[in-house]
Amino acid sequence: MKFKGCGTALLTPFKNNGADVDYDAVARLVDRQVEAGVHFLVPLGTTGETPCLTEVERIKILQVTKEHSQGRPILVGGGTNSLAQTIASIKTLDPFGPDAFLIVVPYYNKPTQKGLFEYFKAVAESTDKDIVLYNVPGRTGANIEAETTIRLAEEVPNIVAVKEASGRYAQISQVIRNRPQGFSVLSGNDDETLSLMATGADGVISVASNVDPARMVALVESLERDDMKTARELHYKLMPLFKNCFVESNPIPAKAALAQLGLMENSLRLPLFPATEATEAIMRETLAELF
Repeated sequence: MKFKGCGTALLTPFKNNGADVDYDAVARLVDRQVEAGVHFLVPLGTTGETPCLTEVERIKILQVTKEHSQGRPILVGGGTNSLAQTIASIKTLDPFGPDAFLIVVPYYNKPTQKGLFEYFKAVAESTDKDIVLYNVPGRTGANIEAETTIRLAEEVPNIVAVKEASGRYAQISQVIRNRPQGFSVLSGNDDETLSLMATGADGVISVASNVDPARMVALVESLERDDMKTARELHYKLMPLFKNCFVESNPIPAKAALAQLGLMENSLRLPLFPATEATEAIMRETLAELF
């Protein structure tokens, strides 16, 4: 499995009140992740505000991430709610060195399970790179059922993993139980990392690791070696961060935290807007408890 352990859903730093991407800050954030031992990197996902990025910006972010990755696998977001646009996105980003593409369930369209199967199959057939499914019905309005995920894993050779952010433990357990050998199941919710990995999942694509990568790596690695005592201690240490990264829409609180750590400007692009004073205070308290 190429994608297992702790992967970070990377934030996109902006400057000049959101007018420009801060590529120097991108490099600093990636360096910090690598130094903390993060196992793989996930730029241009939901947490990266990708729908608000231009094509030129997306390419440059991928290039900087690759340059600073020190060989870490790169799983780059490439999904849209249009088959043609998703394939075009893959073709645009492919020359710049991603190891695989994270493809979200098409949002807004509300496809059927048959439609989801045919969509992901067509996306996978358009590239020789690996594809990771991304199930996040709270964002997309549609859920990949376990049977559809398993069928894709069995029938489409380069569909190699799923990021499961549905919060549906029974569904995810069914995927873990019935998946083919070598197919990776990754938690898409930080607070479910312990429970899912304890029952067979292979890792997490984390928002919280933007803020505290070292502890997230330690949590995942303790679960990989079945050290449940250490895992529980880390889980409860990190729980306030897990919760508070979502007191407003992701990535608003995490960006506030990284700005407070002096790592980037607290800038977002509309329709997202920087954290309220209350959220700023929550994140200051969270960081004080961690560091």
